Amino acid sequence: MSADKEKDGYLSGQLLIAMPGMTDPRFSESVIYLCVHNEGGAMGLVVNKLMGSLSFAELLQQMKIDSGATGSKVEVHFGGPVESGRGFVLHSTDYNSEETMRVNNDFALTATIDVLKSIAGGKGPADAMFALGYAGWAAGQLDTEMQNNGWLNCAADSGIVFGEDNEAKWKSAAAKMGIDLSLLTSDVGHA
Repeated sequence: MSADKEKDGYLSGQLLIAMPGMTDPRFSESVIYLCVHNEGGAMGLVVNKLMGSLSFAELLQQMKIDSGATGSKVEVHFGGPVESGRGFVLHSTDYNSEETMRVNNDFALTATIDVLKSIAGGKGPADAMFALGYAGWAAGQLDTEMQNNGWLNCAADSGIVFGEDNEAKWKSAAAKMGIDLSLLTSDVGHA
């Protein structure tokens, strides 16, 4: 993260780690990659929860995209509860199109059918994660949730974001900060 990003207090390009006391079940034990965080709000993708009912190959088939060349290990993630029918590909920066939003030197976001066609054709980014929906916060909302101990943040790590072990991502992200989440309690205010 650049010094400017650190100074402005915004967390674009970082991971959010849900605290054990997270009251919203959609985000319980979630890890979210923050694509955008600025004065207008925040937008990110949950990187450790799968849709379960839909495979990437089935998605391509529904969209009438030939998936013959792909031996892709891309899975369909639950990106968040907002616009759950909209797809996003979080990926390494080796893929770029006019519609690609570069978050930083390691991560980019593309939300077009062309990136899906590229992945299906074996010409997509080296690392990619597909998500339906996203997590969104209005101006100041994420900041308030963080002040109320709903989230931790840490530097993003491609091994966590693109890793295949979704069950381990929550604890792995916290471990990057030296935190063992099993030692934290969700009880507040009682001694």
